[in-house]
Amino acid sequence: MRTICLIPGDGVGQEVIPAAAQVLQTVLPGVQFVEAAAGWACFERHGAALPEATVAAVAAADGTLFGATQSPIGNLTPQPPSLTGKGEPNSPPLAGEGLGERSYRSPILALRKQFDLYANLRPVTRLLPDGRPVDLLIVRENTEGLYSGRERREGDTAIAERVITRRASERIARKAFEQARLRHANRSSEIRNPKSEIRNPKLTIIHKANVLKVTDGLFRESCLAVAADYPDVQVGEMLVDAAAMWLVKDPGRFDVIVTTNLFGDILSDLAAGLVGGLGVAPSANVGAGRVAVFEPVHGSAPDIAGRGIANPVGAILSAAMLLDHLGEGHAAPRVRGAVAATLAAGITTPDLGGTATTAQVTDAICQRLT
Repeated sequence: MRTICLIPGDGVGQEVIPAAAQVLQTVLPGVQFVEAAAGWACFERHGAALPEATVAAVAAADGTLFGATQSPIGNLTPQPPSLTGKGEPNSPPLAGEGLGERSYRSPILALRKQFDLYANLRPVTRLLPDGRPVDLLIVRENTEGLYSGRERREGDTAIAERVITRRASERIARKAFEQARLRHANRSSEIRNPKSEIRNPKLTIIHKANVLKVTDGLFRESCLAVAADYPDVQVGEMLVDAAAMWLVKDPGRFDVIVTTNLFGDILSDLAAGLVGGLGVAPSANVGAGRVAVFEPVHGSAPDIAGRGIANPVGAILSAAMLLDHLGEGHAAPRVRGAVAATLAAGITTPDLGGTATTAQVTDAICQRLT
């Protein structure tokens, strides 16, 4: 019997994770759920954003669904209410801002480090009937780069260290090449007409090695070295600023993208805008072990939390990725098909121009699964 750890977190995470659990219960009867706490509200109650009990629950589960948590914005002074690109107003202060001995650290970053979930997989596919023809996967290095957590102040100067290692670069490249092969195999199995043209696997290395010659130079070098082991995969490279333009202008030129932590974070949000926005974007955090954490790309969006209008699709598609991870190959395509059919029927939340509530969208998806 499967056990799934649910970490709703803050804001709309409290609404979309139960929706995803409802869908999982529909396609996987008998699945057991264990709910665990994390985030800013948890920090205020217990003094820890990621309690040890939550870490233990993630370690014991067959997979984890993570909602969203509030993250600090700013540096030395508490921030006024504001909205970031992921809908994160009223963010808590950083460590040291009147918190005494307590310090706040992003729970999802802590989980990635705790379980060495070095790969962030973010598929971007067309969902809406009138959407652009997009089908790509961004494979983002998840453990280093500018998100290494090495920042400091020296007087009026702020310094962040950008850490790039050969080990991390090679293993994320290998993960990306394997994903390119897997996507090609899946496309081949879905094509029944032997005369149909099947796109060869293609991987694009995204970097800024023309300026960041040492760090991105090492990343590029490492990826190209791994490419020698995958002669069947077409390999290209592109500067990150050009990639941002081409993702908007011609996303069909991409199949699998591999890139560093910050670049992957930004480009995947940009790509989500091509298919409906952050509300429909899923992701997976995976490593070499059995632990994996799946999460919608959007933030906690406290501006709409509690109103019942949060888009559950990103969380539900993250649950579909969890089903793939569990080897439930029959169930994951059913979930994706039910999501597509629901959106095609015009049952959408306000962020997609509809009037449906979170519950109505979720119920419509579940009805198509029964």
